[in-house]
Amino acid sequence: MTDSNCIFCKIVSGEIPSYKVYEDDAVLAFLDISQTTPGHTLVIPKKHIKNIYDFDAKTAGEVFARIPAIATAIKDSNPEIKGMNIVNDNGELAYQSVFHAHFHLIPRYTKDDDFSIHFGNNENDYNKSKYQAIQDSIINKIRQ
Repeated sequence: MTDSNCIFCKIVSGEIPSYKVYEDDAVLAFLDISQTTPGHTLVIPKKHIKNIYDFDAKTAGEVFARIPAIATAIKDSNPEIKGMNIVNDNGELAYQSVFHAHFHLIPRYTKDDDFSIHFGNNENDYNKSKYQAIQDSIINKIRQ
């Protein structure tokens, strides 16, 4: 299953070249062209899946099962790597720019490298009833 307009599907088919670091029947990992930090790698399912919401359990398992080995290989490739962010963007508002599911493995070297994430702390805006309302809303939508 591919999308002829998808740049990642074109990479999977070999129509567009890439710097592959891992490939098997289900998963492809290749260097992100932006190289936010050296070793920045994308891990994608070979099957065209738009985002996290469209994964089936089998394909999710195939992709997620490979991420630790790929992340470890990246870390082991450079002794200066001190950590790694694994990021998955879903939807335009969440900065998804290629609508083929992918996971960014971004090696971290120092606090001054060209990457950051900010988690705002809004706990003072919540109380027990607000937390429980959100909790209940999510629990009621879980699909097994």
